[in-house]
Amino acid sequence: MTARLNVNIDHVATVREARKTTEPSVAAAAVLCEKAGADGITVHLRSDRRHIQDADLDVLRGIVTTYLNVEMAATDEMVAIARRTRPDAVSLVPESPREITTEGGLDVIGNFETVARAAKELSAAGIFVSIFIDPIEDQITAAKDAGAGQIELCTAEYAELTLGARAAHSEGRKKAAAEIERLHNAAIHAQNRGLIVAAGHGLTTRNVGPLAAMPEIAEFNIGHNIISRAIFCGLEEAVREMLAAIGR
Repeated sequence: MTARLNVNIDHVATVREARKTTEPSVAAAAVLCEKAGADGITVHLRSDRRHIQDADLDVLRGIVTTYLNVEMAATDEMVAIARRTRPDAVSLVPESPREITTEGGLDVIGNFETVARAAKELSAAGIFVSIFIDPIEDQITAAKDAGAGQIELCTAEYAELTLGARAAHSEGRKKAAAEIERLHNAAIHAQNRGLIVAAGHGLTTRNVGPLAAMPEIAEFNIGHNIISRAIFCGLEEAVREMLAAIGR
């Protein structure tokens, strides 16, 4: 079965917030993504509200007809917002105020009690829980123990190895192949423990293929490449291109 595609539309809000105005519309972006065939919409509500705002969640919950996935930190504030807005899923992610974007997976082992408490409260509200983690077996096992129904494998290292100058050198290609194997082994480990497997971070139409070929990966969350491409060809076409790249 081909993996689902959730389109992350954070950077539509990034453009809007650059001028603190009303456009481009996050709601319109979500509708266009669904029209193009996306299986869901992903947004990250950050504590600093640098792009997606609380009001966006209310609007999106009212118009998204496929699947609404909200990325957020495992804090009391965020859990309360999720329980109020009731997205279909919450993806627990690490967060640092100084980062440009999420820099790696959540350390479930080091923050087990906090993560488990958040997962329990979200699950009690009927919200599906995913945890964004690095492809490390012990972290995957900890995510399962914390109450996750899904893990999302951080593909940042793989993406870095497949883009730019590093991708042109044999050493870079060798390291990328090793990272693909590491991600595949992690996906198998997660599936064997009863977890649904998703993947995301830095993926493009040029590098998603090897991951899309893994039967264990059921979902991709991809945003930056789609929104970047949309500048030149339009959002619907950019979504269709990504769907084609994952074999849809």
